[in-house]
Amino acid sequence: MVCERHAAMMDGETLADLIAVARGTQCAELCLKNARLINVWTGEVLSQDLAVHRGRLVGWGTYQGLQEIPLNGAYVAPGFIDAHLHLESTLLCPAEFAAAVVPHGTTAVVLDPHEIANVLGLRGVRALIQACEGLPLDFFFMLPSCVPAAPLDPAGAVLRAADLQTVRARSNVLGLAEMMNFPGVLAMDPEVLDKIVLFQDTLTDGHCPGLRGLDLNAYIACGIHSDHETTVLEEAREKLAKGLALMIREGSQSKDLASLLDAVTDTTWPRCLFVSDDRHPTDLLHEGHMDAIVNRATALGMDPVRAVAMASWNPAHLFGLRRRGALAPGYIADFSVSPTLTPWNPVMVFKDGRLVSSNGCLCETTFTDKNALLEALPSPMADRNVEVERFRVAAAGRNLRVIGVREGSLITDHRILPATVQDGLAVCDPSRDLLKVVVFNRYSGSEAPEQPAVGFVQGFGLKEGALAATVAHDAHHLIAVGASDEAISRAVRAVVESRGGFCVSHSKGVVARMPLPLAGLMSVEPLDRVCAALEEVTRAAHALGSRLRHPFMALSFLALPVIPALKISSRGLVDVERFAIVPLFV
Repeated sequence: MVCERHAAMMDGETLADLIAVARGTQCAELCLKNARLINVWTGEVLSQDLAVHRGRLVGWGTYQGLQEIPLNGAYVAPGFIDAHLHLESTLLCPAEFAAAVVPHGTTAVVLDPHEIANVLGLRGVRALIQACEGLPLDFFFMLPSCVPAAPLDPAGAVLRAADLQTVRARSNVLGLAEMMNFPGVLAMDPEVLDKIVLFQDTLTDGHCPGLRGLDLNAYIACGIHSDHETTVLEEAREKLAKGLALMIREGSQSKDLASLLDAVTDTTWPRCLFVSDDRHPTDLLHEGHMDAIVNRATALGMDPVRAVAMASWNPAHLFGLRRRGALAPGYIADFSVSPTLTPWNPVMVFKDGRLVSSNGCLCETTFTDKNALLEALPSPMADRNVEVERFRVAAAGRNLRVIGVREGSLITDHRILPATVQDGLAVCDPSRDLLKVVVFNRYSGSEAPEQPAVGFVQGFGLKEGALAATVAHDAHHLIAVGASDEAISRAVRAVVESRGGFCVSHSKGVVARMPLPLAGLMSVEPLDRVCAALEEVTRAAHALGSRLRHPFMALSFLALPVIPALKISSRGLVDVERFAIVPLFV
């Protein structure tokens, strides 16, 4: 597979072959006859033959090939590129992720490995990069900018500019990943600025929800080139007007496409692109990957050729991935074939000119699987004391700060509600959907662990029982939510015993669990088995009363102290708008 930053170099013999084939004086290795080709630059659909030779597209016209595939008017689109994705959020190891998304027409992804970096530091990042080699999917990387994500929540590692420098020169490293700590940028934090300076000659992705006006000017002036956290139309228009590329996120938890669609105009569309950010494995299985986003955009009224361009040429152009993202002479032969333009339904996927997927299945599964590189890594689990006495809350006032969960959004509400008090303790009250949320520090010393952080949350709907997980963005401590202290203790203990993963408990014990042995974040199982296990724990959560579509994903984002408005870190409740730890009682 091609894995250089731009495109593989060609020698003189290859160039001579391509010229001869392109001129029609020599047969191509492969010719797709009677195809309808999507031209992402002109917006046209062209009825032509498409010639492929030595892993490159040589052109369209009338061609002959040593192998010919009659398409009978089927459509051909450039390979899709997901320009911002956290692989760990799919719960899949790289090989299984490739097997899951390539049949949907995805041929390249740009990863931000900050999940595994927060758990294991550079050791985890290097292992993940190595495990992505030799697969029928090109992996590019933006290096994590915020490990830990914020000083309010210590993680399992600290990555400074000097650490990132040691892997910056790798050919598939494109730049600096989402600069989530925009308050640190605005405050001119020296360590934050060191990282931006290190990557000033490449690219730096943005992450600035709600940032407007002069503060937005200051943030962009540092060299930030994109943003994927925009959820409001007027905010999107301002960011586009000031030069940011608009990454329109349509993930599993945050779905922003419908609200931002009107920001895509005949003028702005070249600066707009689709990303998934965090994609649930069950959504990959049942809906697809970038093809699902393209189809969602066309269902909302977007021109289908423009939708394809925003998932292919636009990300390739933004990241400087030369000779990718279009069907043109000399471009890498990454493309998919669909019998219809709308919806896009890949029946064949080609990578470097080779058929790698047919009718939804990989043609070969003998590619190098480097799971051993990841399986050799530890899954930290320092705090094993989960007795209920550690997270009981003495009533210190009448009113509580409560995290309000919104379905389909990473943004939470900052609510002030009366506490339910029994025997001098603030307790869970399922009748009000007032549940307790607890965060245990996975990385503190086991001999003297920190006290767990405790808060309250509304929106999960549990009538009894508890959920616990080691997927808790971005520090990935052990987080739990429950209707009683006893249920929380039971679920947390089961996750500790599994060395990471998801668990559901009720009054009679553990009812479902899903081990995630790779750093407490990922499985080594294939997509269908991962989905079966995830669906089991999700069904168990729904049986206890949860009304969230993805309760474990919602749980994981309660701990992310860079998304408004109220979150919980290992050190306590975080008022994100003030970027400060705040007391539970008001």
